[in-house]
Amino acid sequence: MLEVLWIALAYVLGSVPWGLVIAKTFCRLDPRESGSRNTGATNVARLCGFGWGVATLACDVCKGALPVWLAFRINPSPVFVSVVGLACVLGHVFSCFMKFKGGKAVATSIGVFMPLAFWQLLAASALCCLIIWRSGFVSLGSLSLVAALVVALAVTGQWVWLPLSLCVLAVVVWKHKENIARLRAGTEKSWLKGKHSEKQEDKG
Repeated sequence: MLEVLWIALAYVLGSVPWGLVIAKTFCRLDPRESGSRNTGATNVARLCGFGWGVATLACDVCKGALPVWLAFRINPSPVFVSVVGLACVLGHVFSCFMKFKGGKAVATSIGVFMPLAFWQLLAASALCCLIIWRSGFVSLGSLSLVAALVVALAVTGQWVWLPLSLCVLAVVVWKHKENIARLRAGTEKSWLKGKHSEKQEDKG
C-alpha cells in the first residue's frame, strides 16, 4: 500500500510546474504564452533571464531526484524504483496542475537518474553540454543526453535501469517531435545565432 501511495505522490510531485510558478511569481508572465510556450528551464531563461532558468532547472531536477532517492528507502526493488521514476517523468509531461499538459521531461529525467546511475548520467550530460556548445541547439543536446544515457547504461552493464532509460528516451523524443522537425528543416532556434545577432547589433 505504501508503494502505491508513493508512486501516486511521485506523479503529483513531478506535476508541479516550477517554470510556471517561478515565471509568474518573479517575472509576472506566463511562459505558456511567450517564446516556445513551454514551462521548461530553456524558455524561462529566454523570457526571465539566465538565473531564473537555472532555478527552474534545479527545481525540475529535484522533483525527479528526491522521490527516487526516497523510493530506495521504502523498497529498493528496481521495478518499484523505476515505476516511481517514470511517474515523476509522466507527471512533468502530463501535469495534473496544467490540465494534463506539461514540459519536455529532460530536467526531471536527469533528476530521476541522479541517484540511479550518476556516472553514466554525468557522461551523457557532458556530451549534451558539448553538443549545445558546438551547435547552439538545446533540443539536440537534450535528445543526445537521453540517447547517450541508454548507451552508457548498456556499455557499463547497468541493465537494471535500461528499461526505464528506454521509456524516458521514448517520452523525450515524442515531446521533441516538433523540435526534430525544425532541426531537419533548419528552422530550429539556436542560442549561438541569438548571441551572434546581439553582437552584430552592438557593432551597429
